[in-house]
Amino acid sequence: MKQIIVREQEAGQRLDKLLARYLKEAPAGFLYKMLRKKNITLNHKKAAGSEKVQTGDKICIFLSDETYDKFSGASSGKETVYPVVRLDILYEDDHILLIHKPSGMLTQKARPSDLSLNEYMLGYLQQSGQWDGTDHAGIRPSVCNRLDRNTSGIVLCGKSLAGLQKISELLKTRSMHKYYQCLVRGRIENASRIEGWLWKDPSSNRVRILDTPKQEARPVVTEYRPLKVFTDCTLLEVCLITGRSHQIRAHLASEGHPIIGDPKYGDRRLNDIYREKFGIESQLLHACRLTFPELSGALAGVSGKTFTAELPPVMEKTIQELSKKERLLA
Repeated sequence: MKQIIVREQEAGQRLDKLLARYLKEAPAGFLYKMLRKKNITLNHKKAAGSEKVQTGDKICIFLSDETYDKFSGASSGKETVYPVVRLDILYEDDHILLIHKPSGMLTQKARPSDLSLNEYMLGYLQQSGQWDGTDHAGIRPSVCNRLDRNTSGIVLCGKSLAGLQKISELLKTRSMHKYYQCLVRGRIENASRIEGWLWKDPSSNRVRILDTPKQEARPVVTEYRPLKVFTDCTLLEVCLITGRSHQIRAHLASEGHPIIGDPKYGDRRLNDIYREKFGIESQLLHACRLTFPELSGALAGVSGKTFTAELPPVMEKTIQELSKKERLLA
């Protein structure tokens, strides 16, 4: 017999969903049969599977060790050891992590051999004793939003089921405010709200901004305001109203203001100039600020709070040099 004591991170989910995580190789029909026959009980009582489990609930599983190991996916008992690197953690509690991702790091792996922020986050939790390195015990921590490899800034990570669910809800309802800073070609004097339709070409991993809807194109809305206006470029603060792949990069480029350093949607000639002058190798785009709405429950710790991530050194240096040049010309 196996006994599971529901942890705080696992509370709030249906019993059958929790069982499916512990016994991930078992068919759903088998689990419901075991519940009907009382081979699986909740707090020593017969259960249907639809019950919402709470912290401290006892789940008893009356299966042989061989059967349990088979359906839990247990193999040699060796756990995966995840890599550990120094992470810039902006905030952490029992349910979530906010991490400042540097430019050049993947948020999530694109290929099995890749290493990404997701693996480094798991390595941190594993090394600090917050996670045992296996995914059969309820839920696996994960990053929740993506930034392009060469975009730096704030990434949200869920540590508990409640944290993951709440972040997913906030992203879906767009009730968090996400702000970016970027340096773009041309002078922009006024704030603006731009709209369009984003169509992704999977063969080239590029997107196009359309003026009218097209099959499989999705609506996009981007707001921005100038922070500093230079002779031939502008430092913008951008607020994402929708969050699509490459949205900021493609949307600004479609308006004639590509992000400096962007190899995919940018101005190659201008990129070469800035590479020679300032050593820029990728787009100057940074997820700088995140504001949460009023919240309770798992995310009460971040309710109404704003978190910021400092600009990467190359972007800060470029802005300082441009400001110095403007002062000399004045």
